[in-house]
Amino acid sequence: MMKKEVRGFTIHYGWIVMAMGMLTAIGAHGFGRMAYTLILPSMKDGLHFTYAQLGLLGTGNFIGYLSLAIIGGFLAAKFGTRIVITLALVLMGMTMIITGLAQSFGFAFGMRLLTGCGNGAAYVPAMTLASAWFAKKRRGLATGIVSAGIGVGTLTAGFIVPYILNFYGAEGWRFSWYYLGVGVLVLAGVVYAFIRNHPAEKGLSPIGAEEGDPSSIRIEETKAKGLQWGSVYRVKAVWYLGFVYFMYGFS
Repeated sequence: MMKKEVRGFTIHYGWIVMAMGMLTAIGAHGFGRMAYTLILPSMKDGLHFTYAQLGLLGTGNFIGYLSLAIIGGFLAAKFGTRIVITLALVLMGMTMIITGLAQSFGFAFGMRLLTGCGNGAAYVPAMTLASAWFAKKRRGLATGIVSAGIGVGTLTAGFIVPYILNFYGAEGWRFSWYYLGVGVLVLAGVVYAFIRNHPAEKGLSPIGAEEGDPSSIRIEETKAKGLQWGSVYRVKAVWYLGFVYFMYGFS
């Protein structure tokens, strides 16, 4: 099997893919979503928004996130995780930069809506990478690595944004969006360069997969069978987890 040699150690490419998933979470959630609360006070003063308008900007972002989160998995299954995540991050980066040019509420709302769309389309497929690259018994660890990107991104933004706000003064909120947007675009380039949809593309089996393990089936065989969504919706655990996550978002 093909593996990557790094300083004398053999590393399965799946770990690199998980690192790319983590970078996706850093950009999608940490920079594109969580940093908003840090920029919000200065943005309010600069554009003379009311608190109601600030709340609606956040609502627009969540509407976009919900819309693409619902179909993000479908898009990844049809076009490939690599393409969907990359394009979603590019959308986020561009709209975040353009948000810094906002002069009106309607324009800012539209950009936050599109940023939310990119957020949902990037993060949801990133969370599914573990299913392709890891056997069932190892997927919890892999998913945790991707999820850790949310905290890392939020922490990073927490260090960067206050410095930008102080350095640029009244226009600091605009430059915060510029810098964060460029950061997301850079992450999009890195992710595109290294992420892969399935171990078969590297001639590998999922990490932890044993001979005869269903998770070691190559992606071509999976596509040939098609996606049987009716079977998925009949699984009670799917509805239970969906309800739990709905309440998480509601809170």
